[in-house]
This record gives sequence, C-alpha cells and structure tokens, in this order.
Amino acid sequence: MNQMLQYKPEELEKLKGYITAKEIIQQPRLWKETYDIINKNKENIKSFLNKVLANKQLRIILTGAGSSAFVGECVAPFLSKKLEKTVEAIPTTDIVSNPKNYLYKDIPTLLISYARSGNSPESVGTVDLAENLIKDLYQVVVTCNPNGKLAQKSSSDDKKLLISMPKDSNDRGFAMTGSFTTMVLASLLLFDTDNLDSIESHINNLVSNGEKILKEEIERLKEISLNNFNRAVYLGSSSLKGLARESALKMVELTRGKITTSYDSPLGFRHGPKSILNDNTLVVVYLSNDKYTRGYEIDLLKEMSKEKNDTKVVAISHYLDKKVEDLVDYTICINEDKIKIIDDTYLIFNYILTAQIFSFYKSIELGISPDDPSPDGIVNRVVKGVTIYPYK
Repeated sequence: MNQMLQYKPEELEKLKGYITAKEIIQQPRLWKETYDIINKNKENIKSFLNKVLANKQLRIILTGAGSSAFVGECVAPFLSKKLEKTVEAIPTTDIVSNPKNYLYKDIPTLLISYARSGNSPESVGTVDLAENLIKDLYQVVVTCNPNGKLAQKSSSDDKKLLISMPKDSNDRGFAMTGSFTTMVLASLLLFDTDNLDSIESHINNLVSNGEKILKEEIERLKEISLNNFNRAVYLGSSSLKGLARESALKMVELTRGKITTSYDSPLGFRHGPKSILNDNTLVVVYLSNDKYTRGYEIDLLKEMSKEKNDTKVVAISHYLDKKVEDLVDYTICINEDKIKIIDDTYLIFNYILTAQIFSFYKSIELGISPDDPSPDGIVNRVVKGVTIYPYK
C-alpha cells in the first residue's frame, strides 16, 4: 500500500492519522464481507426472525449510543416500509435515563442493539432494563466486537440472535467508520434474506462505487475541505437525515469541535435552523434518488443559490444532474448514469464515505490528529464515567 488518501504511510504515522485513513479506505471490502456473513447465516437468521415477526403486536426498537444510535435512524424508515410495522430508533442514552417512557411491560418487543465495542454502559444497561421490564422480549445484537459485554450477554438463548460484523470493522480509531457502515448494511440484509441473491449485484455496485470515490474524488474532497469555514451543515431526507446526523458528528469529532456542525432535513432546515448560514458556512446536501423527494431538495438549492452570502454549497448525488451542478459550488457524483438502487438507504454507504474523507482532511488542515482528536480525554472512544443506577 503506497498511499492512503494521498498520504504515504509514514506521513500518516507522523500526523497520527494512519489508523483512521486505513479504516476509511478498507470499507468497500468490509461491505462485501458483511454480505457474506449474512448470506452464510441466512437460514438461522430467517428462522429466528420469521418466528418473531409473526407476532402482529410486535414492537421493534433499534438502539445504540452515538454513531450506533444513528445506525437505527438511518435504517428505521426503510424497515418500517418493508415490514409494514412501526420501527422506532431510540438511543440507549434515552432509554437508560427514562426507561418507563420507552419500555412497555405488556407489549412484545424486538430490541435490536448496535454496538462497536459492546462495552458502553448504556448499551449493557438498556439490555438489562429491557430484560427486567418487558415480559416478552426478543433481541438481536449487531456488534463489531464478539468479545464485548453485549455479545457475551446474547449467547445461549433461543430468544436472542448475535450477528458479529467482520473482524476489521471493530475500528481502533476514535471515530466510527467501518463499524457504522457495516452495521447499517447488516440491518438491511437481516430483513431481506429471501432476496440476497438478487441483492448481491447491488452490493457489488456499492463496492465498485466506493473504490471509485477513493480513486477519483479524493482531490475534490480535499479541495472542498480547504475552504475557509467554521460551520458545516448536513442535510438529507428520511434515511439520509440519519446520514446527515452521522456526517455532522464525524466533522465535529475529527476537528475537536473547532467546526460547529448541525444537521436537518432540507424542508426542516427552512424553519429556523437556516439562520446558521453566514459567509463561513459550508452546506452539504445529500440528494435523494426519489424524483418526488428530490424536487423539494432542489427547491432549497435554488433558494440558496439566489441568496447574497458566501455560503458554499456541496451537492452529493448518485448520478449526474446538470440542473443541480448549476445551482451549487461543488458536486460529488457517485455514478455517471442513473443506476437503479433498492432504496435511498443504500445511498448511505457511498455518501458517508465522502463525509468521512472530507472530515479527515479538515482535521489534518486544522492540525488535529484524526486517530486521537481528543488527547485530553474530554471524549473517549468508549464512553467513560457513566454510572448506571439501579431501577426499581
């Protein structure tokens, strides 16, 4: 490996960015490995979930902390539509502090927990609370650490299913990268095991598009990062709003808060949050492939293009769109052609790759170490100092 994100390995070691760079660029491989894991275990997964989903009263909760919580926010809209059930994304950080508001004793519940390490106090605490408070509880644990506390708690029980992500998805760097994208992908595939053969071609497209971004869009992303901005706004609709939230977190994490970030939907942004715009703001808009949804997003781009300020606008699109290019300062295009995808949720993998690279470059430009942006310990890779109190 001669270069990673245009840096030699020895340069990255000095910048303390080697681990993060390596973990960003290995993601296309991890997506294929994630598909293989689900495909290999599809009969066991199908048997477990078919039994659970047969309950018409079933409630489904997707939970995690930080980026792991945003996994749920990204996939909940798609799963609600596919399963024709209400799927709720509720962070563990909300559940542990107010369990009675979220965990209902007499409603059968499927709790899907996401965790990189599986050792955060809130993740373990949420499982303990759910087991104590819900009469009929089923669990799926999706984790990147088969040796973590959450994984250990989910073994040897016919009402629990453990899904371990590829070994290299257990990021060693501070910011979640491959752990986030593999858990999102696993969530989509878990509930689509009957169609894995036809989905494989879509996964292969994700992989080839990811590799294309890493080869052809690096220079453009670096150029964008060099703009003089201290505020970054990320906008996306439905599943892409969860992506926008994760993108905002990546920027604020890797720049140690030197870049103030926010996220919203393109329509929601107009209702007050748009006040954040000034000459030092950069706006990233994740464009939907859905024609109806995209119309609202383009309306916002038209509005911002007419405003008299020096806000820089970046559009991330799955396909070439001349109408969009004429309205923004920068366009990152994943495909040259409008290739059909299963759902907007499948845009997340290539879109977040651009956000991770962009944040990585901004971190280095600001003189911050991407692998350890908070050496003073104000925030940590696995949260510290959280006490889980007994609940009666």
